[in-house]
Amino acid sequence: MKVKINRNAAKALKEMLEQEEAQGKMVRVYVSHMHGDHAHYDLMLDTPTEKDEVVKSDKEIDFILEKGNEYLDGVWIQFFHLPKEEWLITNPSKGSHDHHHH
Repeated sequence: MKVKINRNAAKALKEMLEQEEAQGKMVRVYVSHMHGDHAHYDLMLDTPTEKDEVVKSDKEIDFILEKGNEYLDGVWIQFFHLPKEEWLITNPSKGSHDHHHH
């Protein structure tokens, strides 16, 4: 399984992981809901279970993904500052190019 992140997302996630409440936790990417043939994604701090896979990104951040969930393999996590601060999590391999995380 693979996860891609942009530099802004890496910086924001590293800051989140440095907080006291994040000690011992990692970033989980999960499907928050499905709409027909595409998924909406979200992030949270969590610890892996036996149902998960820990995936290393190219930006030195490990992510927790649910094993076997095809919608999570290949997610692309981006963070933008303009026109407003927002996260954009998509999976280009699943045709979710236009769907923002809510």
